[in-house]
Amino acid sequence: MITTLAVGGYRSLRDLTVPLGRTTVVTGPNGAGKSSLYRALRLLASASRGELIADVARSGGIDALRWAGPESPGGAVSRGAGRVQGTVRRGPVRLLLGVASEEFGYAVDLGLPTPSEAGRFPHDPSIKAEIVFAGPVARPASVLVERTGAFVRQRTDAGWDRLPGGVGPMRSVLTELADPRLSPEVMAVRAMLDGWRFYDQLRTDAGAPARATHLATRSPVLSPDGASLAATLATIDEIGHRALLADAVEDALEGSRLGVHDVQLSGPGGSQGTDGLEVVLHQPGLLRPVRANEMSDGTLRFLLMAAALLSPRPPGLLVLNEPETSLHPRLLPPLARLVVDASRDSQIVLVTHSDALASALTDAGAEHVHLEKEDGETVVAGLGTLERPPWRWPQR
Repeated sequence: MITTLAVGGYRSLRDLTVPLGRTTVVTGPNGAGKSSLYRALRLLASASRGELIADVARSGGIDALRWAGPESPGGAVSRGAGRVQGTVRRGPVRLLLGVASEEFGYAVDLGLPTPSEAGRFPHDPSIKAEIVFAGPVARPASVLVERTGAFVRQRTDAGWDRLPGGVGPMRSVLTELADPRLSPEVMAVRAMLDGWRFYDQLRTDAGAPARATHLATRSPVLSPDGASLAATLATIDEIGHRALLADAVEDALEGSRLGVHDVQLSGPGGSQGTDGLEVVLHQPGLLRPVRANEMSDGTLRFLLMAAALLSPRPPGLLVLNEPETSLHPRLLPPLARLVVDASRDSQIVLVTHSDALASALTDAGAEHVHLEKEDGETVVAGLGTLERPPWRWPQR
């Protein structure tokens, strides 16, 4: 289970260390940093696939993502008339991302590329330092792999072993040491990050992919855009939490019964195509089922959340961004119950604007992280310096 998320120098997250529980609810006003926290998790996940540098570049580069406030707000600011003024930056630009579980942790330090590194691609940052460590805290004795610049060394039974040739500034140790014979610890961290799943692009508009029929193929994981909704619900019914799904739909949608019908997908020129699947709802009092393209946005959203949360292939970490969008308040308690059910198989981080959803989950035992802004910096409300999880960043 992930115990700590740490972010530094990223947007409004100048120096944030967040404790995570089995289920963690993140709340806060608009602009408090919730989206930045969510995106920081996505960037960490991209490191396992070798896409961290490209993802930062696609977001505008490190200059667009870095902390824009004073370098040392604690002692180098003057406050007056609602303004915060800093001093000239003395240290290097650093975008820091880190995560720790009960078994392993990882941290990376991104910086501005040198002219020779940048070439024709000035928005690509370079990796300045990385560490992989054992346990929830990166103590000197727990560091297993350490990278400074191109130099990489790995702890062995005989001491430190240097990696021949080093690692290029655009490459991560998570991909360069991705060999269980070479570094099983790196493989474990890579597998941990690669097992995270995110949902923030589930559409419910008239042209939403979830409203269309889908190829009849087993889909234990809902696609990021929701296109596989019909196939995923059919897979849950076949090999997953069938009873939980049926109960959730009946509970939330006033006694409705979910169905997934077989249909024929049209081929070229109107010819008979392949087998497909279509989501329908059998509602009390109606003589025919309601098809997906007729459902309200809220009904479709709830079915998408059910498919994501009851996946027959649950992820290690499931991250949901504002799942309450389009939902009537009456659907929030059933959604909270789905989250509680899903937390038995997956750790969950849920970002929400809904006080009702947050209260329902915290009443069920979820950790509550409320973000606020202080002089432009995101902080966790009520979490003092001495109460923050211990954390150590890699040294350049």
